[in-house]
Order: sequence, then C-alpha cells, then structure tokens
Amino acid sequence: MRVMVVLAHFSPGSFNTAIAAAARAALERNDHEIYFHDLYREGFDPLMRESENRRDAALSPELRVHCDELRRAGGLVVVHPNWWGQPPAILKGWIDRVIRAGVAYEFIGADMGEGVPAGLLAGKTGLVFNTSDTPQERERSVFGDPLELIWKKCIFEFCGITRHHRVMYNVVVTSTPAQRAAWLADVERIIDEYFPAAPPEGGG
Repeated sequence: MRVMVVLAHFSPGSFNTAIAAAARAALERNDHEIYFHDLYREGFDPLMRESENRRDAALSPELRVHCDELRRAGGLVVVHPNWWGQPPAILKGWIDRVIRAGVAYEFIGADMGEGVPAGLLAGKTGLVFNTSDTPQERERSVFGDPLELIWKKCIFEFCGITRHHRVMYNVVVTSTPAQRAAWLADVERIIDEYFPAAPPEGGG
C-alpha cells in the first residue's frame, strides 16, 4: 500500500520528528510505499492564492505532487504538535491547499458549496499523532479537545475517511526518556494495527 506521511514541526530534533521516524520505520518494515513530506524542511508554502481557489485551477508542480500522492495513497499519517488547539500554520496551509475540491471532496450537481459534499477519500485510512504540554484531563475538560473535532469531523469524515484514529502524547516537556520510548513503541503498534504487512502469497 502507498501511505502518505506528513510531518509539521520546525525542529529536526523534536519528538514529533521522532514520531514520524518511528511511523516510517514501521511502514517500511511492513513493506508499504511511503510518500514522506517534512513540510518545514521542504519549505512548503502555506499561503493559498486566489488563483488556486477553483476546482479547475492550474496548480504549481509542487502542489500537484502533493495532490496526486494523496489521491494514490491508501492511507494518510499526520504528525504535528498541538498549538493553541490547532495544527501549526504550515500544516493548516497544507490542508487548505491539498485537501481541496476535486481531490478530497466534491459538491454534486448545482451545489456551489452550500450543501454536504461527497468525500473522495473513502476507503483510505487516516492517522494523526499529536504532542502537547497540556495534561489530557485539562485538554478535554477546559478546551474540549478541538483537534479531535478538526481531524475527525472537519477533515476526515468530511472527505469520506471513516477509518481513522488520533492519539495525543502528553505532557512532552516533562516526559522521561523511558516515557518517550514507550510512546514511540505505541506509534509502531498503531501503525502495525492500521497498516499491517500483507500476508505472504500462497498461504501456508
């Protein structure tokens, strides 16, 4: 299977980078083809221009690569920190520009965007790995876990992805090496669950 992995963290030494590396290692071990994008390292432009805001817009070669890979991939894995209950700006721009009409969803017939879209990513699997320095109980009781709504309702299910999972690792700033090792093992376990290795041909 082809799996698209998107990392959004400015520091190559971050725990997010370690999560992305663990996810990629598990996918490679399970013989999946990986489309990997480290948005900061690639210098991805998050600004959507007016000229792009049409389904038939002429896309830049870079953007076309991202859109084509999303279409071909059977799964999407996203890694990012929780910043103000939202993805970092560079990832929000990636969502704006890549999770677009004609690629991830479409409006039917005369619908100009006021109705309920048809998702074009049905059959794909979506995973999101987040990090936070807010305790889980406070995240849910005070803030309502907005990232869960963003990814589950506003993105995945909007675009037709019904097989999805999101996990938050916290509190990262006070975590021990042993705790981080356990979290990375959990990342690999989740990858193995959602993107297992294909069974050998011919059976036993």
